[in-house]
Amino acid sequence: MAVLNKIRQRSVFLIVIIALALFSFVLADVIRNGGLVSQKSQNVIATINGEDIEREEFARQVEAYQRNLGPNASTSQAVNMVWDMKVRQAVLEQQFEELGIRVEEAQVKELLRREMGSNPNFTNEAGMFDENKLREYVATLKSTSPQAYQQWLDYEASVGKSALEEMYMSLVRAGVGATLAEGKVAFKFANDNVDLEFVNIPYTSVPDAEVEVSKSEIKEYIKDNAERFKTEASRDIHYVHYTEVASVEDEAEVKAEIGALLNDKVEYNSVTKSNDTLAGFSSTEDLETFVNENSDVKYRDRFVFKNNLPKEHADALFNLNEGETYGPYKDAGAWKISRAVAVKQIPDSAKARHILVAFQGSPVGQGVSRTKAQAKELADSIASVVKNNNDKFAELASEFSADGSNKDQAGDLGWFTPGTMVPAFNDFVFTNEEGSIGVVQTQFGYHVIHVQEQTEKKKAVKLATVSRAIQPSEKSMNNLFAEVTKFELAARDGDFAALAKEKNKEVKPVKEIQELDENIPGIGAQRNIVQWAFDEETEVGDIKRFDVRDGYVVAQVTAANKKGTKSVEAASSTVIPILQKQKKAEIIKNRISGNDLQSIAQNQGVQVNTASAVNRNSPTLPGVGSEPTVVGAAFAMEEGAVSQPLAGEKGVFVVKVLKKTEAPEPASYQPYASREAAARRTTVNTEVFSALKESAEIEDNRARFY
Repeated sequence: MAVLNKIRQRSVFLIVIIALALFSFVLADVIRNGGLVSQKSQNVIATINGEDIEREEFARQVEAYQRNLGPNASTSQAVNMVWDMKVRQAVLEQQFEELGIRVEEAQVKELLRREMGSNPNFTNEAGMFDENKLREYVATLKSTSPQAYQQWLDYEASVGKSALEEMYMSLVRAGVGATLAEGKVAFKFANDNVDLEFVNIPYTSVPDAEVEVSKSEIKEYIKDNAERFKTEASRDIHYVHYTEVASVEDEAEVKAEIGALLNDKVEYNSVTKSNDTLAGFSSTEDLETFVNENSDVKYRDRFVFKNNLPKEHADALFNLNEGETYGPYKDAGAWKISRAVAVKQIPDSAKARHILVAFQGSPVGQGVSRTKAQAKELADSIASVVKNNNDKFAELASEFSADGSNKDQAGDLGWFTPGTMVPAFNDFVFTNEEGSIGVVQTQFGYHVIHVQEQTEKKKAVKLATVSRAIQPSEKSMNNLFAEVTKFELAARDGDFAALAKEKNKEVKPVKEIQELDENIPGIGAQRNIVQWAFDEETEVGDIKRFDVRDGYVVAQVTAANKKGTKSVEAASSTVIPILQKQKKAEIIKNRISGNDLQSIAQNQGVQVNTASAVNRNSPTLPGVGSEPTVVGAAFAMEEGAVSQPLAGEKGVFVVKVLKKTEAPEPASYQPYASREAAARRTTVNTEVFSALKESAEIEDNRARFY
């Protein structure tokens, strides 16, 4: 009690102490997260020209896009699509606001009228759009499905935004044109021609060994062309890939397991307290059940021809008699045993038509009220009619068939091979004679089938096959994990590449990974590796193991490249060929003397070539390809003149102009100016957005969240 009284006496003091402790805890958390400013960054995916894009809204749209794209789409794909949409929306909306462009409610209604005008749900008896029906539909959504109503509001908003964008782009297009002078240039580029002779000494005539490119030359070239070598922050990594594969022991075990299925086996029955004999694959009478219970691949009830069988085992399988077995045999990464169910002579393709009579509850029975028994009765009746009068088939198919893909083509299915159709349908067509008509039931309903034509019959076999995939055992996977872990630990203390070589593992380098990249060459989508490489705590030289679809990857960061200009090492693969070409051009030019093409060609071991009617729109030289610099130089020369050596795309050229032909001047250059203007306007949407995006201030935080 005395202690409690003392605590009560000092309660104010204790409250102050507790408050200070809580404050320090919160303050420490703020400091750890980079201060008050970073709290905002936790909820902002991007800032575009001062406008924030909130994370919650962005994430909601990413989820919606993923649902629309389907199960095979990655998160990164959806993120990039939403990002492009958001950036476009942000930069354009700022333009709309600055210019005062607005879309009124009446305009949106008119656009919705155009969009919905052909939808039968919103048209009246006269086939005209009925706005009242649309209002009723929206009101129903609002009262019954908030989610669907929100989707409708989003759709309305998107219609308005599309209209705004079209208005803006129309204004820009109105200011895009071409002058008569530009029309004249376009005309002359397309219609003026030149005939010429030329000698081409290819760059390949100078060995690469003769032209050395120094590091300082590469550096100087990058400096002179800095804009071309701008780069975002990137990472270089290399990795080794360990794949999960079955061992020899695993393969032998699978083979033994599947081989044991061939024979009967005795098992003790704890219920009857006696031994039961279970039929093996060779003796069972219920092959379908046996296969489905013991195989990775379900039973296939179909006949196949020899060319459909595994090539290596085709002869043995095709020559089995009914009841005989073959195997175990290895095929397509699995051990298999097969038993011949039947051997038959059947056509390898057939042509048929059908009338599908659906019933209530069948997959194609929407809107059908007839029962299964009524459907069977109707199908039998139709079959009876067409057996007596085959000409009625087309009329009855059009009236009764539930197969909308061919009912108006007399139910024609064309030619198909065994196994194409569902089993019961397939069996009727390929086991009956040409001209047969009958009724067959499938999960879709009752089919009235007419076998129209068949190819010549040949031998086919029906096989029951038990297949077991050859997969690594748990022991093998554990051994692999241990091996990978040992490599990871050893590489942290040693030389990654040397250790990989010692373990006979290939080191795969990956250069200039961008922060938002997803795919790693050789292993596909591996966003987690990219995120690790860019993590603030990851340093050059760090190593980490990752689980991948078929095993493991051990990766090491080899370089962290900052945003700015590419380094000499990173740019060398681009720059060296350019500088080599320049140096080779100078070497070749120095070898050329005089201006007689025949002499030059003879001295350089090449031929004199001729090009006729070459124009500047298509500056292609026979046997060489596109050479715009060379052709442009030829148009600047007089007839009969010979050029100085010219450095082109593929080599060094000496050109002699034989004839220059100027096209007759047209009555007006206006059609060509109009054509040029129209061509420019087609690129407005793309180029305007690119320009706005380039000039925008964009702070991209996607990598923090995805």
